[in-house]
Amino acid sequence: MTVEHSVVPHLVDPGAEGANPERRRELQQHRLRTLVDRLLAGGGIQAERLRAAGVRQGLDVSLGDLHRLPTVSKPDLWEHYPFGLRLAPETDIVCVHGSSGTGGRPTLIPYTAHDLDVWAQVMARALGGAGATRTSIIHCAYGYGLFTGGLGVHHGAIRLGATVVPMSGGMTDRQLRMLMDLRADVLCCTPSYAIHLGEALRASGVAPEELALRAGVFGAEPWTDGMRAQIEQSLGLRALDIYGLSEVIGPGVACESLDSEGMLNVAEDHFYVEAVDDEGRPVPDGTPGELVFTTLTKTGMPLLRYRTGDIARLAGPAPGSPRTLRRMSRLLGRRDDMLVVRGVNVFPSEIEAVLLSDERVAPHYLVVEDRRDPARPELRIAVEPFADSVAGDAAEALRRDLVGRLRERLGIGCVVTVLPPGGVPRSETGKARRLARWTGGEPPVRGLG
Repeated sequence: MTVEHSVVPHLVDPGAEGANPERRRELQQHRLRTLVDRLLAGGGIQAERLRAAGVRQGLDVSLGDLHRLPTVSKPDLWEHYPFGLRLAPETDIVCVHGSSGTGGRPTLIPYTAHDLDVWAQVMARALGGAGATRTSIIHCAYGYGLFTGGLGVHHGAIRLGATVVPMSGGMTDRQLRMLMDLRADVLCCTPSYAIHLGEALRASGVAPEELALRAGVFGAEPWTDGMRAQIEQSLGLRALDIYGLSEVIGPGVACESLDSEGMLNVAEDHFYVEAVDDEGRPVPDGTPGELVFTTLTKTGMPLLRYRTGDIARLAGPAPGSPRTLRRMSRLLGRRDDMLVVRGVNVFPSEIEAVLLSDERVAPHYLVVEDRRDPARPELRIAVEPFADSVAGDAAEALRRDLVGRLRERLGIGCVVTVLPPGGVPRSETGKARRLARWTGGEPPVRGLG
């Protein structure tokens, strides 16, 4: 690796990243009460719910009883599409971002100039935590558009004073040429696309050492330590995770740094984070829970206690780090991605951990929930080996090994199919499709059976 784990990156904003936690909590309390006053004055669904909970002014609330306040969630955004939760005047909105949503229901978020400034701040901190400086060249292969990835990195790189290469996704041969010619030291893209770039680099005969990359900031989809190891090996960099969602701000809500011990520093002066159980009750640090965020400083569409559906663990600051921010784990899964198969709860991330712990398995797989027979659901998993790792009878040995390890980890039997290299569909630009449901007709992937 070209970046050592002992490196401590500089603090881009020492007053925020390294603040005394007690002083930061006072700031959060002040910002929370200001937010509540704004929501009450603005009217709408959040104001109605606050009043129904007995809140008449910001002074009625505190961080200690925040968990007793009402929440909002994505269905609320869909119900009040496109901008029913907007608080700022229409004339203050300078751009719109969002996602396609599910079932064709889009999620659109209006941003003010202030929101863009906050976004640039937290993204600059995230890139700085990865070791980027004013002299860095940041290669951005996230998509540009309504999706927040590309422009989020772009805003942050400019705020940091670095040079950004706005490649967007796709055109892989050109991506590799720019990485070679412009000598970027930081790569930003989805982990799936980082793996795709690593495969393309290997196919081109170029060694990772011939690139200038030192670190990569990867997000927009869950990924495991197995994927991290493969990305680091194929691209010769330190792979770091970033988290965000457009409803809160976009990427930069939290980001792993070189000194955060594998967890992600939350920009908690702007985004107050909680972790709750199925009933909405707070869970202790270290316990998996659904992330709930309050946007303390957002003005376009501020949200009080937004339930994300994302599952993670929370923890205090990394011991010995100058960063005094609370941390979150990498995503363990999504509440709505949890599969219930024959009475057993299964997160796709658990399956991925088993698959990628086997050095014979390439980072391409598809988990299929087979519900063709409702009385006997099956969990089918299509994997593919590295081209040079499995041949002939070895494929059957791999299949048996994975069946055994999955049963041990999950507590249920799975049907594993080993496809030939290239058999699992690739995603060259966006997020990889790793979960499908099969209720009838042709299988989601050829050869699944």
